[in-house]
Amino acid sequence: MLNIRKLSANAEGFKAELEALLAWETVSNDSVNDIVKDVLKNVRQRGDEALLEYTAKFDRLTLAKGSDLEIPKTELEAALKRIPKDQRDGLELSAQRVKSYHQNQVMKSWSYTEEDGTFLGQQITCLDKVGLYVPGGKAAYPSSVIMNAIPAKVAGVPELIMVVPTPDGEVNDMVLAAAAICEVDRVFTLGGAQAVAALAYGTETVPPVDKIVGPGNIFVATAKREVFGTVGIDMIAGPSEILVYCDGKTNPDWIAMDLFSQAEHDEDAQSILVTQDAEFAEKVYESMNRLVKTLPREEIITKAITDRGAIIVVDNEAQAVEMINYIAPEHLELSIDDPKAMLPKIKHAGAIFMGRYTAEALGDYCAGPNHVLPTSRTARFSSPLGVYDFQKRSSLIMCSAEGAHELGQVAGVLADGEGLQAHAASARYRVKD
Repeated sequence: MLNIRKLSANAEGFKAELEALLAWETVSNDSVNDIVKDVLKNVRQRGDEALLEYTAKFDRLTLAKGSDLEIPKTELEAALKRIPKDQRDGLELSAQRVKSYHQNQVMKSWSYTEEDGTFLGQQITCLDKVGLYVPGGKAAYPSSVIMNAIPAKVAGVPELIMVVPTPDGEVNDMVLAAAAICEVDRVFTLGGAQAVAALAYGTETVPPVDKIVGPGNIFVATAKREVFGTVGIDMIAGPSEILVYCDGKTNPDWIAMDLFSQAEHDEDAQSILVTQDAEFAEKVYESMNRLVKTLPREEIITKAITDRGAIIVVDNEAQAVEMINYIAPEHLELSIDDPKAMLPKIKHAGAIFMGRYTAEALGDYCAGPNHVLPTSRTARFSSPLGVYDFQKRSSLIMCSAEGAHELGQVAGVLADGEGLQAHAASARYRVKD
């Protein structure tokens, strides 16, 4: 039997239980920090030599020289031809839908001219070079290639550098095929903190980038935090999460499998059901116990559900909304009759899947919106990855003589008030006598 927490939102001590359930230290302990700092230092100082050593140690892949770390573009195209037609068609459809969705996010430059001739505006430019980290190990993630590469390309980024760990030299054809479809420029067989270091600092073989995006394990997340400032990063991602709110009218098997769809990612993933129907909650629990036995990743799911899963019974929709906004889940399913009516009440969620027929898994692969989402309650202040993460804004100011005269007087007064006399003088030099 699955051992999942069954909580009542009105029970004494519920808030403390909920906080304990949600608690997650995204980036880890001193031991991990020390290892990562050592890796970053070595790669920064020794370049390719350090990368080759770490690749042999952690990925059990011995290479002769730094250039051997790069997978030629011809191999990406060959992988695209090797994979079965249904996989190729699926990747191409996913890439096209993700591209179509993200094209709506492109920011445009704008400007206006005031009556006195002063010109103001905003110029939008893209990043020059972006690094994409694609996880490897427990599973292969071609979808991660699509979700990170497509918005960068839509934004106009001219060069995209991908790193992907290849333990024992095993390369996943679907990952390489996705890189070909997304027109990734260069691919390196690198993983872990050493890959982040290479992208941040550059080596003889790997070029330095302006921003690093993509999920990874605790060492990758820690390394991204450490190099932030030298380069930009998308976010520090924690384990995957799903919160399903259901009114009790959806097939309980559907809900059970939706909860499993995130629990199967890894043992730290979190799946939560919120409902006001206690009888339905039990039906879902029965479905979970029956269906988990049919899944290859039963062991991972069982541990995730036991350690971090929960079924929470609330009194009504208002209490459910309060719960959702507090938890701020990465993925939120509104499995109810009229999700659009409820939507304005939802303030904090990474992605919202509306209606009984919208499985979260569709968003992971081919719905169109990005699947790189804020976790660990960071949806309170963060957004999904998008085109805007690969574009920058520059403010534009060009004063006319009249504008400089008017604004210079105001700036002079404010600068004097702050005790910054050079500021005041600089502004007043443009003021007419």
